[in-house]
Amino acid sequence: MNVFSDLDPSLRRNLTILFAAGLLFWSSLTALLPTLPLYVEELGASEQQIGFVMGCFAIGLLLFRSVLGRLADEHSRKIVLIIGMSVVATAPLGYLVVKSIPLLMVIRAFHGISIAAFATGYSALIADIAPPHKRGEVIGYMSLVNPIGLAIGPALGGFLQAGVGYIPLFLLSSGLGMLGLIFTSQVVNPKIVAGSPSDTKDNVFWKLLFSPRVRVPALVLLMVGLAFGTLSTFVPLFIRSVGVDLNAGLFYTAAAIASFGVRLVAGKASDRYGRGLFITISLVLYTASMLLLWVANSPSTFLMAAVIEGAGAGTLIPMIAAMMADRAMPTERGKIFGVCMVGFDVGIAIAGPVLGFIAQQVGYRHIFGFASGLTFLAIIIFLTQSSKDLPHSLRFALGKGRDIYATKM
Repeated sequence: MNVFSDLDPSLRRNLTILFAAGLLFWSSLTALLPTLPLYVEELGASEQQIGFVMGCFAIGLLLFRSVLGRLADEHSRKIVLIIGMSVVATAPLGYLVVKSIPLLMVIRAFHGISIAAFATGYSALIADIAPPHKRGEVIGYMSLVNPIGLAIGPALGGFLQAGVGYIPLFLLSSGLGMLGLIFTSQVVNPKIVAGSPSDTKDNVFWKLLFSPRVRVPALVLLMVGLAFGTLSTFVPLFIRSVGVDLNAGLFYTAAAIASFGVRLVAGKASDRYGRGLFITISLVLYTASMLLLWVANSPSTFLMAAVIEGAGAGTLIPMIAAMMADRAMPTERGKIFGVCMVGFDVGIAIAGPVLGFIAQQVGYRHIFGFASGLTFLAIIIFLTQSSKDLPHSLRFALGKGRDIYATKM
């Protein structure tokens, strides 16, 4: 991590505070990952209703990604960081008092605003600070808050729920968010480098979404979002249904450990070998993980699938973030991140209700086979469509050519 020694001390301090805030954010959010589906089930929900409740998380993401991205660009990254942390601190309290399925869907949608705000502001602020030639490395290191939080949150949440119940669990999740709000208030928001008017003239949502530099990453994230939504919603229920003696929280912890390890090297390597190669590798890993879950019948198979999925996710999200930072001017990074991630949000939103319906027909196991087909499709799309034509796409996706959509800043 020698890259940080070259930064100004004030920037290092800012990154440290930001890292602590991010760690608390993801720990709060992921503490509910293995437990909330079980909580909804205990309230009498069917498989499809569980899917609807969990999928509503993405409604908040979809409705607010673009608005909050624009707010981050036109005002400050810190404002959206505070909004995101405030939501993650208050939403768990809603689960404490809400018992009906429709109201749980509303709370879950409200909870989704947290990522729309915090993740957008976090990614944009890091891209502002990072030296362009070390951008992938800095983003990779700073993105470690996700796997560390994913290692702490689900394990803590799973054991707390099993030991003392849901009320202490929701209070813990809220408390972590409130502590994170204190750290977020100390973040310094540096001035955004001004761009020329031409930098923002095409920053209308739909124009950005269907522009060549955003369209394919957003489509790839749609496929992965469907797989991730399946994973986050149905793995705890699948483990229970097959009678495997495994705490679902450990599944997410294993994924987080793998994600942590791969982020230590992937970001720096992508600065040298290109983002495309590592995005391709991540999609292959995601596909392998879904295939393993499709046939899983033992704790070791579930944990192996978790490790492979963690390595895939730990590579994909930072690489997409770095690639979109490469392709965006400073004055539009918030918008670009927000618009690109809409694909991921839609995938998560669709995964719960649609695959919940499929699960009612064929069982939990076969929805992971369906998810493996989606991620395989994402590989084909990225290999053939990631650049201006097929030859350029193949070279970029295999690490043999540069990203023709990258800017000079």
